[in-house]
Amino acid sequence: MDKPDNLSLQGGSSMSVRILTFVLASVLAGAVATSAQTSRAKAAPAKTPAATAQPGQTSPGTGPVIVVETEKGTFEFETYPNEAPKTVAHIIGLVNKRFYNGQRVHRVVPGFVIQMGDPATRDMTKQAAWGSGGSGTPVGAAEISKTRTHVRGAVAMAHAGDAAKADSQFYVTLADVHRLDADYTVFGKVISGMDVVMKIAQPDRIVRVTVRGAK
Repeated sequence: MDKPDNLSLQGGSSMSVRILTFVLASVLAGAVATSAQTSRAKAAPAKTPAATAQPGQTSPGTGPVIVVETEKGTFEFETYPNEAPKTVAHIIGLVNKRFYNGQRVHRVVPGFVIQMGDPATRDMTKQAAWGSGGSGTPVGAAEISKTRTHVRGAVAMAHAGDAAKADSQFYVTLADVHRLDADYTVFGKVISGMDVVMKIAQPDRIVRVTVRGAK
């Protein structure tokens, strides 16, 4: 008669073989699946991250282009009616009335801004008062944008403390000046003649300001 211990030993060996066979089969199946996934991963093209536009720099303006002719040369700037509709309409209205013709650049700070838009600058005997005048009709809205910022060449409205009361004076930045972003309406950007802007000095004369294509 077989001994119980022998029977137990024989039964354990058979079970061990079955378990080992099952484990080997599972490992092989897993290896095949991993290999297939790796092959698919290698075959799939790598995803390229979408490019992100930089605020205030890469997105072109959709409004009219304003042409500023000075005694040093001409520069042009695009306008942003989507972000600053009232400001753009206000400035274009003044341009069409020839408001800026014959005025002078009354403020130049190297590395910062040039500023214009005071009708008193037509009178060279009133230089002490330059910078305080305007058209008498403010924009009536603060259109400060997070996407149109003070990059080099930005065109923005000057004011004495309330952006909604900005009138006719505007400035062009000579460098990135982002500390102004939260307080001033940027309504355009120079697209041609930045070299002219950099050469302008106070009190250079503004010969004529027009809207490109306007009669």
